Amino acid sequence: MRRYCEVSVGRDPLELMDVDVPEPRSREVLIRVSTCGLCPTDIDVIEGRVIGKLPVIPGHQAVGYIVKIGDEVSKVSIGDRVGVAWIGRSCGKCRYCVAGLENLCEEFKGTGCHIDGCYAEYMVAHEDYVYRIPSNYDDLEAAPLLCAGAIGYRALKLADMGDGMSIGLVGFGASAHQIIQVIKNLYPNSRVIVLTRSIEHMELARELGADWVGHPKEDPPEKLDRAIDFTPVGEIIPRILELIKPGGRLVVNVIRKRTPITLDYTKHLWMEREVKTVANVTRLNVREYLKIAEKIRIKVKYQKYKIEELNKTLKIIKEGKIVGAAVIKI
Repeated sequence: MRRYCEVSVGRDPLELMDVDVPEPRSREVLIRVSTCGLCPTDIDVIEGRVIGKLPVIPGHQAVGYIVKIGDEVSKVSIGDRVGVAWIGRSCGKCRYCVAGLENLCEEFKGTGCHIDGCYAEYMVAHEDYVYRIPSNYDDLEAAPLLCAGAIGYRALKLADMGDGMSIGLVGFGASAHQIIQVIKNLYPNSRVIVLTRSIEHMELARELGADWVGHPKEDPPEKLDRAIDFTPVGEIIPRILELIKPGGRLVVNVIRKRTPITLDYTKHLWMEREVKTVANVTRLNVREYLKIAEKIRIKVKYQKYKIEELNKTLKIIKEGKIVGAAVIKI
């Protein structure tokens, strides 16, 4: 990527080109990328809402095989199948890192943003920031677990969900279609309300066990104890808050909104309603989520594309037309 550029208009923002295979430094590994999941955050990087280095190779949901290791690597070996997630590095010393909140570290570096990512045949990663992939997933199905699943899992933890509560999932894409399966497993007496504009997404939500599915303008049969917003637009936030009970909590599960958020205190926030945001993800979130995915065998819905189709695929993602997740086969 050479400069920040709109995904939906103008020339294609990404240029496919030959670059040198990167060389792993101390405690780094070289990964031959097999698959890479695509994420709306990639669009935020491309369009400049999330500022990283330029030029950059985007992509942060990689599954691949270690083909070379740098000095002092001890945790993984050549031939291991590993994944790479959005968190590419943190300082490890600040009060946030020490407290297990490395996602808030001022020196946080995102894969495919501050560090070259996986829209490539090869990438390097620090050995502390790679993850072993559960054996009951193939490469294509595993890629969306690493960000869409892991960040959705963090959002669910931040929601402080309890069994028997009602929870709204707003938007039903790569992340939400995984998290509904986690909710149904961990909180079997909960009620899951799905709000989405897409007929195809509504059908998938029903297939995965949603208790009620409707358009965001519709009123569900009950108010919500908790809600997670997976959408890129700001104007949905006041609508969700209108549907939340007093004392309820909304977790906003995106790094950037494409449009502003306007709230009325009395109408949307009063009565101890809370709004909490998700910032990045920790390594522990990824490890825990992969264990959950291995145990309950999450069904990951995905559509496969070629690397030569990246620009076209990103436009489809921005238009909200992907059912499940989009994955590039390298």
